[in-house]
Order: sequence, then C-alpha cells, then structure tokens
Amino acid sequence: MSRKLVAYFSAGRETRFTARELAEILNADLYEIKPAVPYSEADLDWNNPDSRSAQEGKNPSLRPALAEEKTDLSAYDMIFLGFPVWYDTIPCVIASFIENNDFAGKTVIPFATSMGGGMGTSAEDIRALMPSAAKVTEGLLLNGPIGKFKLQTWLLTMGIQE
Repeated sequence: MSRKLVAYFSAGRETRFTARELAEILNADLYEIKPAVPYSEADLDWNNPDSRSAQEGKNPSLRPALAEEKTDLSAYDMIFLGFPVWYDTIPCVIASFIENNDFAGKTVIPFATSMGGGMGTSAEDIRALMPSAAKVTEGLLLNGPIGKFKLQTWLLTMGIQE
C-alpha cells in the first residue's frame, strides 16, 4: 500500500479529474469522500438561498453524514486533500471527513478547485479541525485547465516529486 493518499470530494468533474491525475503522478492511493446523500444539481445551485450548498455556506458548522463514516488512514504519512472551494472555505462534507478520521502525525496537503477567487480560509479551517496533524500546508488552488505538467511543477516546488 502506498504511503500517500489522495482523498477528495468533488461536486462536479474538476476536482475528481485533478485528484485522479495527482494520484497517478504520485502513484498514490485514491479515495473519494462521498456524502451519505449525494448532492443533486438543485443542491448545488448557489443562486438558490434554500439549496443545500447555500445552507451549508451560511452555516459552516453543519456536518453532512458520510457514505463511509471512518476511513483507515493508518498506512499513510501524506494525505492530499482535494475539494472545491465553497464560500471561501472547505465544503461541510470535508469537515465531516476530517472530524470522523484520525490525522495524528500526518502531513496534509490541501488542493482545491474553484471557478474563480482563491482558497479563502481553507488551510486555516483545516488546521483548526485537525490539530493532531503533523503539518497542514497552504496547498494549491487550481483554476482553469489543470494538467499533469502543472501538478508536477507544484509537487516539485514542494519537494514531493522525485
């Protein structure tokens, strides 16, 4: 089993695509974080203040149930955590994943996809939710077309890619 894991939540295609590319480059295991109740298109309608995503954006303390509540992370030293940026931070489903799992001694490297803007408070919010992690890096925001070259360059700058 690999010592690296790419764990991700994707509301569309971008984060999923990026996670798969990253796992391939790193020869890492891949794990999709899935909510117990998948998000529908209506749930993801940012323009509807009653949509599930809008409600989670207004109340970041919400914790959607996960399809798999616990994930065995014991074999991994380094965990790449991928997500779309929602309301300038992590989606609530990522907070559920963090709170339900043990990150003690792990290095966590966030990566996010966004239609615009930045990562907001994502890294700070992740650090606050996992104080036992050995390290949580600033991570990388990936806007627009993402390819292997961009991911490899990022990994090289972080000293991760051989």
